[in-house]
Amino acid sequence: MRIGELARRTGVSERSLRYYEQQGMLAPDRTPGGHRDYPESAVDRVIRIQELFAAGLCSAKIVELLPCMRDADGGPAATATPRLVADLTAERERIDRMIADLVRSRDVLDEVISTAAGT
Repeated sequence: MRIGELARRTGVSERSLRYYEQQGMLAPDRTPGGHRDYPESAVDRVIRIQELFAAGLCSAKIVELLPCMRDADGGPAATATPRLVADLTAERERIDRMIADLVRSRDVLDEVISTAAGT
């Protein structure tokens, strides 16, 4: 499929898809005319990339992680290294800290709202 169709099917801009290719996250074939030609599996790959960005991972970490994941179900492949596991554990701990900070902020807002509402 061409880049426009992949963009349409995933909701990701063509510019982002070109960035993913530049960073090594996507590897389309090329037609004789030089156009990008993505396999059907690229849809799952792009969705997975978006999920990893949403989780707060940077593109360098995603590039390192993608070979360790199966696109169709997001499950782990057998190629994860101990260093990658340690790095991902640290990322998860960072996310947990962010969640705790957000919960504390929400609690403060709840108190302010309650006080302002006179309840």
